[in-house]
Amino acid sequence: MTDSTQYLRRAAKALRKSFDAGAPEARARVHAVLPGATALRHADALHVIAREAGHDSWPRLKFAEEARALDRAARARQLGQALEQGRRWAIEALLSEDPALGRDTLALACATYDVAEVRRRLSRDPDAATRAVAGRRPIADLAFSRYHLCGGEEADMLAVAEALLAAGADVDDSIPAGDGSDHRLSVLYGAIGHGNNMALGEWLLDHGADPNDNESLYHATELGHRGGLRLLLAHGARPEGTNALLRALDFDDREAVALLLAAGADPAELPAGHPSGEPALVAGALHQAARRMCSGATAELLIAHGADLSARFFGHTAYALARMHGNGPVAGAIARAGGDTSLTAAEAQLARAADGTQGSRDWIDMALLSDEARRLLCRMAGRPGALPHMRRLVEMGFDTNATDEMGLTPLMLSGWEGLGEVFAFFLSQGPDLGHVNGFGGTLFETILHGSMNAPQRAARDHIDCMEQALRHGVALPRGALSIQGEAAMMAFLADWAERHPGQVVESPAA
Repeated sequence: MTDSTQYLRRAAKALRKSFDAGAPEARARVHAVLPGATALRHADALHVIAREAGHDSWPRLKFAEEARALDRAARARQLGQALEQGRRWAIEALLSEDPALGRDTLALACATYDVAEVRRRLSRDPDAATRAVAGRRPIADLAFSRYHLCGGEEADMLAVAEALLAAGADVDDSIPAGDGSDHRLSVLYGAIGHGNNMALGEWLLDHGADPNDNESLYHATELGHRGGLRLLLAHGARPEGTNALLRALDFDDREAVALLLAAGADPAELPAGHPSGEPALVAGALHQAARRMCSGATAELLIAHGADLSARFFGHTAYALARMHGNGPVAGAIARAGGDTSLTAAEAQLARAADGTQGSRDWIDMALLSDEARRLLCRMAGRPGALPHMRRLVEMGFDTNATDEMGLTPLMLSGWEGLGEVFAFFLSQGPDLGHVNGFGGTLFETILHGSMNAPQRAARDHIDCMEQALRHGVALPRGALSIQGEAAMMAFLADWAERHPGQVVESPAA
């Protein structure tokens, strides 16, 4: 923590003390920022101090003050991270303090669409366009930048792309997926899947980028629109072996499903192994539709394109899986199409739990269940509205500490999704709060990661989940206080750390 940050924290404490004492000046300062406030939390006082200093929030003021104390190389690294993450406020804070920071390296010049600086550097050193620095070449710095979402101009971005191409850059370039990873991520994926940058994605495809990179089509289904999907398919992307159809079903995106089926996706195709080595979590498309709570219309579309009504995956037919999850529309579509509607005794028990027709002594023998059935709580923990169903499963004898294939517990999954009521339920079941998942993440880190990455995060309450976890004694890593996370979450954590210093530990957050 910098001296200036410590001074500002002391100023916030003084403001709060004066406000609580009824000092007119303190009251006026607070009400200028928080009209009508009658009580002042420490987080509120920090917010007032930040606004008085010209920042939107305390985390942003803290970031600016701490960045000012770093050496230039460290600030340049922070700028690169902010550009890749698309954190506009961090980019603006760094560049307002030092407008020339984006010209420190060719990588930053590409990522900030600084056409003049890119051309100047390439004219002096043309080979720089094809030279890797820290595992990536300049076209990757351009492709993985989200500056187009943070004020960058499309014309400048494309001019940088043209300059790199003229100097020999490869539109099929790629970067390692992680430190030491053999799996690589293409610059096309960087533009479309990572950056939601349709203009650059189209430019890459128009200049010969291979749309069959085993990443882009899959991730184009996650964007909340079909622009990337249409663009890739128009340039010859093949759904076979990509799992894109299965991913589209995760969102019950019937339009995306229709586009993929029209392009040749086979609903009977078995899932391809993920190139990163993560376990495949799905089977046939109809089974995926069943357990992802897709609509009956989506299931009918799959059936019309040849989905196998009799196939068994995870030890179950798609009909049985739909009944186990309480997906009546998909079960009905399968039944109307003439699919097998028989259920084993265990499947019938799980169907009763889903329908709410189980009896008071309807205990289940967990040893008789498939691995998929034993993971029902994990499959449902991030699903809004599923809590009554999950309560019935627990009453039947389900283990609330069971994990999915990546070692995530129902508690972690509900925390990642920001579902406070579900999180509270699993927290009440005596969970292992020290459990570490297969990604190496703790409960704290899982919630924090979800607050920054969960697709529905804007409509969820990750702060509620985090507060519940902290109240149950989960440690707060000091390193988390310096993460460029969501502003409200970071303000909450800063306030908690101030009020509970003994809970702050030195191990960094992931």
